[in-house]
Formats: sequence, structure tokens, C-alpha cells
Amino acid sequence: MKHTLKLSLALACMFCLGFTFKTLILKSNQNMKKVTGIGGIFFKCKDPGKMKAWYKTHLGLDTNEYGASFEWKELSDSTKTGTTQWTPFAETTKYFEPSQKDFMINYRVANLEALVEDLKKEGVVILDKIETYDYGKFVHIMDVEGNKIELWEPIDTE
Repeated sequence: MKHTLKLSLALACMFCLGFTFKTLILKSNQNMKKVTGIGGIFFKCKDPGKMKAWYKTHLGLDTNEYGASFEWKELSDSTKTGTTQWTPFAETTKYFEPSQKDFMINYRVANLEALVEDLKKEGVVILDKIETYDYGKFVHIMDVEGNKIELWEPIDTE
């Protein structure tokens, strides 16, 4: 009888510990900050040069060959800065494929490698491998409606 009671108590304790551990892990994953901001807005147009000139003339965007960059200060620490890119692409660009949409959003993220692993586990379509440049790491995914999304872990002062 004592043996059965000890075994039952041990099993009950293991179950409770396992449940507690699983709950803590799930809560920590749900609280993981995935997107930290908008890194860029990209859209197709007939004439990117004309579009950049129009925005420069009429809305004052400081455009260059890539579009325009907006620098901002982090709300929680005004000594840290980041940028958001605005870029018109030619309507014939293949960069947004396989999406058929005329736009793509770039999201700033933290810890891109861990995020990609989580997204794979969640069944999200990962379109390519993580690429690293001197301004950050990138990967592309598809959302549930076929929008291509660019994820960017920037190397800046944010």
C-alpha cells in the first residue's frame, strides 16, 4: 500500500511539475517580442524615378536612388535611433514574388534566427535563407493571404 501511495504521489508531482514547466514555456514564447517596428514600406509603381520626384516636390521627402529613409528615436530611450525605409519599385520587379501583391512590408525584428525557428515550428512559409549584410540580417516569409513579408534584424543603434 505504501509503495502504491508513493508511486501515485510521485506521478502526481511529475505531472504537476511538467504542467507548470509547459505553462511557463508557453507563456514565455507568447510574450516573446517578435516585431519591434516597421523597417520599410515597398510598393510597385510605373515609374519609380517619377514617383520619387513627385514625393520630393510635393511632400518634401528627401529621396535618393533607394527612396527615402526616415530616422527616428526610440521612445523608451531617446539616445537610440533607427530608420524606416520608403521605396518605390518598378511594377515589373520580381522582388515581391511569389506574392502577386503590389506592396511588401519590412518588419524590424530582434533575434532573427530564433524567430525563424519559431516560425518554422508554427508552419509559416519561409521563402529563403537568412542573408547577412553590413546593415543587418534578412529573410522573407509569406503571410496567410500570400503577402511576401521581409523580416530585418537591423544593425543600428536601436
